[in-house]
Amino acid sequence: MPLDLDALRPHLERALEEDHARSDLTAQAVVEDAERRVTADVVARASGTLAGLPLAEPIFRLLDPEVVVTLHYEDGEGVGENAKILTVEGRARAILSAERTVLDFLGHLSGVATLTAAYVEAALGTGVDILDTRKTTPGWRALEKYAVVCGGGVNHRMDLEDAAMVKESHLYAAFGHTGPDAIREAAQRCRAALPEGRILYVEVENLAELDAAIDAGADVAMLDGFDLGLIRQAVQRIRKVAPPRPKLEITGGVTLETVGAYAATGVSRISIGALTHSAPQLDVSLRIRGAGQ
Repeated sequence: MPLDLDALRPHLERALEEDHARSDLTAQAVVEDAERRVTADVVARASGTLAGLPLAEPIFRLLDPEVVVTLHYEDGEGVGENAKILTVEGRARAILSAERTVLDFLGHLSGVATLTAAYVEAALGTGVDILDTRKTTPGWRALEKYAVVCGGGVNHRMDLEDAAMVKESHLYAAFGHTGPDAIREAAQRCRAALPEGRILYVEVENLAELDAAIDAGADVAMLDGFDLGLIRQAVQRIRKVAPPRPKLEITGGVTLETVGAYAATGVSRISIGALTHSAPQLDVSLRIRGAGQ
């Protein structure tokens, strides 16, 4: 999913406004010449996987339309410590005032991509897709899910209209209880209402509920809270079902330390909310070039 820079422009503008970048007291006081031009490099201070590089130029250009940004890497590429990832040339005040906004976007999105890449690496060779969830920062979903793809992950549904997903809370709200019968009824209602091309996810908490999801024609059965033994039983159960059979997805409780073992059970998918809600930032900094550099 490529970045839609035109659609993102208001988001970038809001980020600059949030920082009052056009009223930067320090830059305007210290850099007396408003036309003074400088060159600066953005450097990754730790190794990781990059995401968000195409945002740098439009952010800087909102403060200096004549700025020139040169990218030294592409999104999705890995970098080592102290790698120079982009160079910006333009008015000093604009570069200083946009610095934090640019670094916040690059640091956060590259952090998401880096964590995703670590999960993908841990599951390598199993054929399992590592997916994100809707546990995203409000207003940042498209960007964070883009960063997951940069890290080698796969996007789950983008929003509530993208697919139907029957969860425990839906069952309690509709029927006052959970269980196989409630799952069958809820799934059948969704199947009847789904627009063409949309898929049906059903979250299950035991093998009886898995059987109900299969009976109701779920496209994906999400195994919530299953231990490794139960997951293996679920895999064997699914393999005995005539095609088209649901894909099995593990959801909840998977960590970087355990993802390899879960991926080796034979499931198709593992969804991990931590990719977006708990990714540490990649440490990036901006360095103004001095004389002789």
